[in-house]
Amino acid sequence: SDKKMIMQSGVECEFFLLDPTTGAVADALDASSKPCYDAMALMRRFDVISEVMTAIEALGWGPYQADHEDANGQFEINWDYADCLVTADRHVFFKYMVRTLAEKKGLRATFMPKPFVELSGSGAHYHTSLHDAATGSNVCGGGDRSTHGLGETALKFLGGVLASAPSLAALTNPTVNSYKRLN
Repeated sequence: SDKKMIMQSGVECEFFLLDPTTGAVADALDASSKPCYDAMALMRRFDVISEVMTAIEALGWGPYQADHEDANGQFEINWDYADCLVTADRHVFFKYMVRTLAEKKGLRATFMPKPFVELSGSGAHYHTSLHDAATGSNVCGGGDRSTHGLGETALKFLGGVLASAPSLAALTNPTVNSYKRLN
C-alpha cells in the first residue's frame, strides 16, 4: 500500500511492591495461591496505586485500569495508547514515578522480569496498531472471523513481526532474567 501509516502502542506495566529491608512481598496477607485480580490485596496497596493513577491522570495519559496481577505482591497499571515514541517515554517515566511513589510509602517497587523463582514474572505487554497518517484511523481491521477481524494490512504486519521474532527477542528480553520469565 502507498498509504502512509503510523504505529501506535499501549503498554501493560507489571511490577512488584516489596519490603525494602527483606526484599519479600511487602503485604504478608497477600499469600493466596491464585492471587490474580485479588481486590483485597489491591485495596491494601490502594494508597500507592491510587497515587500513581492520580498522577498519570493529571499527566493526561488516560489511565483506565489498575489491578492485582498474577503473582503475590504484583500489580499492573494501564493507560491509553499513543504514538510509539510517546508510549516508550511514558513507560520509562512510569517506572521512575512508581519507584519514587512506592519509596514515599516505605516500599520498594521492582519491574524486574523474574524476581522470584516460585512466582509469575512481570512483563511489559505492548499492544500495537497501525493507523492512517492522514486520518488517524486504525487500518488493522476489516477481516472476517477466519482472520479474527484482522485485515490484509494487519496480517502482513504481523507476518513481518513473526518473521523477525527471534531477532526482536534480543531487544525485548535483554537480560538473562528476562529469559527466566519466559520459561
